Amino acid sequence: MKLLLTSGGVTNASIRAALVGLLGKPIEECRALCVPTAQWGHPMCGPESVRGLIAADPAPDWQYLSGLGWASLGVLELTALPSIGRERWEPWVRQADVLLADGGDATYLAHWMRESGLAALLPSLPRTVWVGVSAGSMVLTPRIGDYFVEWPSAPSDRTLGVVGFSLFPHLNAFPGNSLADAERWAATIDNPAYAIDEQTAISVVDGTVEVISEGTWTTLREGLRATAPVSS
Repeated sequence: MKLLLTSGGVTNASIRAALVGLLGKPIEECRALCVPTAQWGHPMCGPESVRGLIAADPAPDWQYLSGLGWASLGVLELTALPSIGRERWEPWVRQADVLLADGGDATYLAHWMRESGLAALLPSLPRTVWVGVSAGSMVLTPRIGDYFVEWPSAPSDRTLGVVGFSLFPHLNAFPGNSLADAERWAATIDNPAYAIDEQTAISVVDGTVEVISEGTWTTLREGLRATAPVSS
């Protein structure tokens, strides 16, 4: 699977060009599935925010993800998948060009990715692109830090570990997301980490990591470049 890990979505021309490169064809020719599941695990999300994602609302929150102009746009709600059987939903995933994983709580999303079977399926999707926003990106990291855990039933801050680094999203976007906050957060985890703002994305293809940015980003822990080669 090809990964495009973002804080705020496809927010500028550089990130959009990176996405098109990963897809191998124009966005307007691609089939997308939205994954809203992380929203249910976060107290600031609910029916209206899920509706905005699914409806590709032109408001700023979704124009950079579901509202990019996909050829088709469907919904993959992970909490429903265990009850309908893998033989039904797996073809939907394999037919999609891209999975759009929205934000919310990354530990909740990780739980349902495992429970549904989607996490186990990802390695068999080499041509599919995963576009994450906030928690939709963080879910693929090893840990998110207690700072970002909002789901009361989360057993820990550990997530799927598909990549070898953690992410601090929304750099300078909100109170509590300053560089100083990011540095304190990084001190609580034991693996390399980035802080990224809304104009930054990280592409991961075949183990190669590339930062795409028209904004601000920083490496928060030593050892990142040895673990995951970075170009920008």
